[in-house]
Amino acid sequence: MSHKDLDMKSRCVHAGIEPEPKGAVVPPIYQTSTFSFKSAAHGAALFQGKEKGYIYTRLGNPTIEAMERAVADLEGGYDGMACSSGMAAIHTVLATFLHAGDHVVSSESVYGPVTSLLNTVMARLGIETTFVDSSNTAAVAAAIRPETKLIHVETPGNPTLVVTDLAAVAALAHKAGARLMVDNTFLSPVLQQPLALGADIVIHSLTKFINGHADVVGGIIVPKTEADYKAIRATLSLVGSTLGPHDAFLVHRGLKTLCLRMARSCENALKIAEWLDAHPAVEWVRYPYLASDPQHELSRRQAKGGGGVVSFGLNGGFKAGVKMMESVELFALAVSLGGVESLIQHPASMTHANMKPELREQAGISDGLVRISVGIEDADELIADLERGL
Repeated sequence: MSHKDLDMKSRCVHAGIEPEPKGAVVPPIYQTSTFSFKSAAHGAALFQGKEKGYIYTRLGNPTIEAMERAVADLEGGYDGMACSSGMAAIHTVLATFLHAGDHVVSSESVYGPVTSLLNTVMARLGIETTFVDSSNTAAVAAAIRPETKLIHVETPGNPTLVVTDLAAVAALAHKAGARLMVDNTFLSPVLQQPLALGADIVIHSLTKFINGHADVVGGIIVPKTEADYKAIRATLSLVGSTLGPHDAFLVHRGLKTLCLRMARSCENALKIAEWLDAHPAVEWVRYPYLASDPQHELSRRQAKGGGGVVSFGLNGGFKAGVKMMESVELFALAVSLGGVESLIQHPASMTHANMKPELREQAGISDGLVRISVGIEDADELIADLERGL
């Protein structure tokens, strides 16, 4: 039976796993830096690409490849490439397809270091970026230039949770001869599959929902085509920002429970979002599957759930945000997201503190914005903890 014939719940468990010579049910950890050859001719054939096999873990490793196949299977892509972090994944794609004089259009509501990477390292290399509200398709269209080679979208956006119409933006990108790269970290392939909506490349921070246990830092790139896979793989092999075998093993183990964890996080997040929406100390709430969310209809059309992240604004602004961080007890005051434990953070004083205030405002990151990553704990106990903070 092909894994593609299975329901997503079964695919999470079985994806990437092939018969193992010694009968191991779980792919073993090949904790080795290098692999021996049967002969000089065998080594030469491997280096020339005439035979399949393993040379050096930076270039390929059975444990890493099993996890790469699994995520690519869930995303519906050609194959996956595991990286040492989500940022390494994004940088590898940029380094593959962009040259001096090229232009990027990016969501303005993205992971903070992505903005910094585009505005510093890539800018020094002669690559210019225009940041737009990608939930406004007309704004994306207006930002595209003849030299635009890549559109980068994070949806739902971080940390404002604005939602981008992926099919519409993909059509714009392809009309302009550009690629669409989508950061699917917030929803995972269980809830959203950007490649099926027209994207060319999907990236994830494996650190988040896919691994799900806050014990690994990693990223992955899943392109739609073999040609893009080969181009990106060549860059990754040279740059060397590959994931280690033990981390890949842990991610693959976490992937098996992704469906279960996402279902519980979505259930908890919606219940909390509805409670926050009615609280007098809360000015606004963003959660894609909340009935009052302005992009509720689009979210339900292109995703199978709202995810485990909720953002909301406090009436008291910056001071209220800081006070809340110091008042909660069950929520861990920490950045990141997607683990079994619930986390809370205040972007204006934490993740986006170094971002210019006018740029924060432009991106919709208000001083009172609080972002929570909802885990799998009891929802009522999480609500009680938020009440204490409010």
